[in-house]
Amino acid sequence: MSEASVKFELSKEYLDLVVQAVEQQDNAFILETMEGVDPADISLLLEEATSDNTKYVLDLLQNEVGAEVIEELEEDTRQDFLKELSPEEIAEYIEEMESDDAVDVINDLPVRVREEVIAAIKDPENAAHIQELMRYDEDCAGGLMAKEMIVANVNWTILQTIEEIRRQAENVEKIYSIYVVDDRQKLLGKVSVKRIILSNDNISIKDIYDEDIKAVETYMDEEEVADIMQKYDLDAVPVVNLQGKLVGRITIDDIVDVITEQAEEDMQLMSGISADVEEDDSIWAISKARLPWLMIGLVGGTLGAWAIGFFEGDLESNAALAFFIPLVMATGGNVGIQSSTLVVQSLANRSAFTESFGKRIAKMFLVAIFTGVVLAAISFGIVYIWKGDADLGKVVAISLICVIMLASFTGTSTPLILDKFGINPALASGPFITTTNDILGIIVYLAIANLLLA
Repeated sequence: MSEASVKFELSKEYLDLVVQAVEQQDNAFILETMEGVDPADISLLLEEATSDNTKYVLDLLQNEVGAEVIEELEEDTRQDFLKELSPEEIAEYIEEMESDDAVDVINDLPVRVREEVIAAIKDPENAAHIQELMRYDEDCAGGLMAKEMIVANVNWTILQTIEEIRRQAENVEKIYSIYVVDDRQKLLGKVSVKRIILSNDNISIKDIYDEDIKAVETYMDEEEVADIMQKYDLDAVPVVNLQGKLVGRITIDDIVDVITEQAEEDMQLMSGISADVEEDDSIWAISKARLPWLMIGLVGGTLGAWAIGFFEGDLESNAALAFFIPLVMATGGNVGIQSSTLVVQSLANRSAFTESFGKRIAKMFLVAIFTGVVLAAISFGIVYIWKGDADLGKVVAISLICVIMLASFTGTSTPLILDKFGINPALASGPFITTTNDILGIIVYLAIANLLLA
């Protein structure tokens, strides 16, 4: 374990000591605690501190480190902390960030403070980049991209390019490729740093650059950008405007954030939570996010009870039917969730989703028949051994086959239909499928019992 990791664990464990050191202005202890610790780890520590204490700690650190800490803070924590800073102080941290991260921080501020912060930025080019990025929606390629990148003109020599790389690299944290443009800034291709280093100084860029390059447009949705970067295994992707001019680049760390946020959103939807909430949100916010689907589940349960009541006579004449209602409901719900989850996963990875709607349904039908027959045979044996009633066993077995086929169809088709209408297909999983299949399962089971046992 590294020295930095040990210090981080101690600083977490002894948070009270750190807070006490802040209150006593024990700068030596604070600096020793934070020395060598990754900014992301420092941000985790400061999540538990007050805004005043956070400001005191960051004032002791270099602005470059403080800027990275601010980037890593949770959005709510960061908003509270930024209220403690003047526009000039915020601007000092902003100047240490890449343009895309700077925009994320500035967007947390009230409109008037945003203007004051931008006005306080000393580097006019940096301020112009930030203002340009603020024009884009945060969920499109333009909102994800950063202006910092290495660009080479197609007519430059290797020697000119290396000199320009040295100049431009001061503002670029990670260099993946050198983007090649013409005199009008139109993107032509890319060239690797390795290729440049190994080439003769007098060779022109136009003789060695690669024209095969994947690029995205500024208006492209962030999920489409993520799909492209996943499909082609890209560390970074250039962003062009409608005229094909290079305007920025998106790096893999930004896409990881997009994928994580989308996965969290889908997980919450599949769990029946209709809004983006966290454990430390207010009671009202969490309750408001949970109630819609819980109320729908309540209505679904009421309809299920009504369906059982409709077949009350059958249950009175053969009480053993009631024993297997949970079996049918649980099986239908599980099959529906399995089917919808597979489809949602396929839709999340567009490159893997190549089958037509008809082929999907046909495959679902065959899988449903196979699994239905296997489970029906097992359930028939269980019912016959337990109750000694072959007729009841047939009812349960036939019901399971029908319910599994029905649940497979709803689980497969519902997310596909929702996606067709532009609705998040993750909504089809969880409570929606479970409630629907519970109701349909009860009706199918008791209807078959009514027909076969009459």
